[in-house]
Amino acid sequence: MATIRKRDGRWRAEVRRGSFRKSRTFATKTAAQRWATALEADIDNHKLGQVANKSLGDLLARYSDDVAVHKKGWRQEVIRLARIGRDPIAGTPLRELSAADMAGWRDRRLREVSAASVRRDWNVISHAINVAINEWGWLHTNPLKGVKKPAPPAARDRRVSEDEIALLRHCSGYDHTPDTKTARTFLAFLLAIETGMRAGELAGLTRSSITGRVAHLPMTKNGTRRDVPLSPKAVELLEPLGDKLLDLNSEQISSLFRKIRDRAGIENLHFHDSRHEAITRLAEKLDVLELARMVGIKDLKILMVYYNKTAEQLADKL
Repeated sequence: MATIRKRDGRWRAEVRRGSFRKSRTFATKTAAQRWATALEADIDNHKLGQVANKSLGDLLARYSDDVAVHKKGWRQEVIRLARIGRDPIAGTPLRELSAADMAGWRDRRLREVSAASVRRDWNVISHAINVAINEWGWLHTNPLKGVKKPAPPAARDRRVSEDEIALLRHCSGYDHTPDTKTARTFLAFLLAIETGMRAGELAGLTRSSITGRVAHLPMTKNGTRRDVPLSPKAVELLEPLGDKLLDLNSEQISSLFRKIRDRAGIENLHFHDSRHEAITRLAEKLDVLELARMVGIKDLKILMVYYNKTAEQLADKL
């Protein structure tokens, strides 16, 4: 909506759409309203020129170059955007993009991947469109509004057994002086179970990050710093490592862990399952606030995804 204000006996009309802003002063309120209405109509009809021929693919490409590359974990998002850009919907002109188009994309994608993957793609597209609306003035409404988002999958509750840990240890070649990347990947898995740290957080650790029995994480997935207390077992695991500690990045940890897992013949196990295992174990020792602070969870409801005590175990505590 245009803003019409009286100033010094004259009427000033201002039109804002995203990053676009234009104003003009008139002698009468009627003239100001007429000008603002005409300008808004021009915008709605894409007569300003800069977006008339843009497609959803153009929008996603700009978002990738201008926004996604500045995010933490940008590599995965850029890859995701490129994949979406190969779908037929990417060629749809923005002026024609509709909820029906987005529903068609959703249904095609659901035939290829899980609902969880579609939801991740959905979130990226929706944020890109909102940026285009609010900052670039390329669109006025988000065509995903009103389209039914796939239901979230059931929370993953994969535990890791001691037998599986023994198999992973054997297949990684790990001993107390891990001198290969594969062995250090298994060590990272053990550390993750002890501390609840994510692969990226472990990869960023160096000897200088640790003071006594505390690991200092300057930047986490949540965009904040966190100090993680280390158990005696975690300190023992870190002892034989050099100044760079694991000397691996998060992509190497994930890739090498999959190879170890497959070599061990273990199914349906991901490195991130170590976090579930860690939080479930730590819940035996820490109260809910201490646990949330240690593992960097701000929303206590999220802990319910990881907290798996049975009614019998709770009864024993009572």
